[in-house]
Amino acid sequence: MGVNLQKGQRVDLAKSGDSLSKVVVGLGWDPVKQNSNGLLGGLFGAKQADVDCDASALLLDANGKLKGKQYVVFYNHKKSDCGSVWSSGDNLTGGGDGDDEQIFVELNKVPADVQKIVFTVTIYDCIARKQSFGMIQNAFIRIFDPANNQELLKYNITENFAGKTGLLVGEIYRHNGGWKFAAIGEGTQDTSIADVWNRYL
Repeated sequence: MGVNLQKGQRVDLAKSGDSLSKVVVGLGWDPVKQNSNGLLGGLFGAKQADVDCDASALLLDANGKLKGKQYVVFYNHKKSDCGSVWSSGDNLTGGGDGDDEQIFVELNKVPADVQKIVFTVTIYDCIARKQSFGMIQNAFIRIFDPANNQELLKYNITENFAGKTGLLVGEIYRHNGGWKFAAIGEGTQDTSIADVWNRYL
């Protein structure tokens, strides 16, 4: 059974000398059911909004800076150039149970100049679609060991992010030769993945 975290909490992920070499970061969310007006809405009940959330990972140096777009993993660049971080691909609706998107991290292959990996979620085309994270519920980030599928930790994000179009979910960072995880859960006004990486340049 993994550790359930609250916002701001930090926990050891892999201590120096641990055999844990690869982790999977699972991110999930559900669209909020929207009430439909009219006879058909009354007959068939609420419907889910089609919200396309995109998970990404940013590999940062010791100064918290992104050295280039090749250090960003997202739906259009599914693997970092160093090969240590890659994405499962894009879930367009958030429908279904379990993880909506997964990001794989080979801890022992992360370049020495990468100090931190930040995980974020943005809403595709949120301005044109007039969407925000107020339309999302049951958001979470969890980390598990793919060797045995054992969940190491989970952070359920319970805040209401109405009006927020970006979300800094959590981060993995180096600590005393090992790795730790921090639960962030901070809403932002970033409207695209480009907005997110620009804040770290």
